[in-house]
Amino acid sequence: MAFTKVFSSILMMFVLFPSLFMAFPLIGSRSSLVPEYYQFSCPQLNDIVMTVLENAIARAPRTAASLLRLHFHDCFVQGCDASVLLDDSSTIASEKRAGPNLNSLRGYEVIDEIKAKLEEECPETVSCADIIALAARGSTVISGGPSWELPLGRKDSNCASINLANNNLPAPNSTIQNLINLFKRQGLSEIDLVALSGGHTIGMARCATFKQRLYNQKGNNQPDQTLERAYYFGLKTICPIIGGDNNISPLDLASPARFDNTYFKLIQWGKGLLTSDEVLLTGNVRMTAELVKAYALDEALFFRQFAESMTKMGNINPLTGYNGEVRKNCHRVN
Repeated sequence: MAFTKVFSSILMMFVLFPSLFMAFPLIGSRSSLVPEYYQFSCPQLNDIVMTVLENAIARAPRTAASLLRLHFHDCFVQGCDASVLLDDSSTIASEKRAGPNLNSLRGYEVIDEIKAKLEEECPETVSCADIIALAARGSTVISGGPSWELPLGRKDSNCASINLANNNLPAPNSTIQNLINLFKRQGLSEIDLVALSGGHTIGMARCATFKQRLYNQKGNNQPDQTLERAYYFGLKTICPIIGGDNNISPLDLASPARFDNTYFKLIQWGKGLLTSDEVLLTGNVRMTAELVKAYALDEALFFRQFAESMTKMGNINPLTGYNGEVRKNCHRVN
């Protein structure tokens, strides 16, 4: 009788306050991600994240794009597990040394600052993987882009994969079919591909990532004919045929620090910086081309789909429950 009363009380609490149960992982089970995960264990989480981000982006606006990209490069390699943050060790070959990341990924120090403040307020509670996801959303919002309900509860991995980083991350000179295949490998559609590519509305790219378009796009020592001519000549002044690989150019030359839909308009005008940008329109895939046109016309439509696709990407193979850990230092396993 006593057991029945206790069970009935627990059942009633579950019916009346479901979020209370969702906010904590169930013992011995693989829990799902939920927005309320830190509701009681670290209620000041979002305020801390946003304060650090606002200061960091005010100092260096490029930081927003760097943190958004960091989330992408994390999730495409064995899931959203903060493996991208791990340094080299006796057992780990860091993903930071992979071709798509070397001398390219930035923003680690901002993640470290957020982590340090969270360890002061709620020690050993918030995972580095969740911090990366929160930083990506916060950076988007601060830059003028959409927000989205962010499921939380990811754990951190105790391993990394430099091989997957080299094989899963799209190169800047990717063909449209290569892009579609790499996104499909992660369970992401052509719609997700175009929407997430819209993250290039903020940020910069190194000369090394677009030099081929200027001087030898098809192996015939000729530029990419899809480049608008004035834009092409401007890029040549930034990116000479010899040297200058670390010189940078905005991915969106019109509003490089503001999250908007100008990126898609520029692609239509032959002013997409990377091959992987321009082929969304010119790669002979009707759906991606039509989406570029649709997002160029309707910023609200782009914002809605970007938020949906970011949520979807953030759910790629997360570690939950006892399948991972909460690192005390994001650069090494506990």
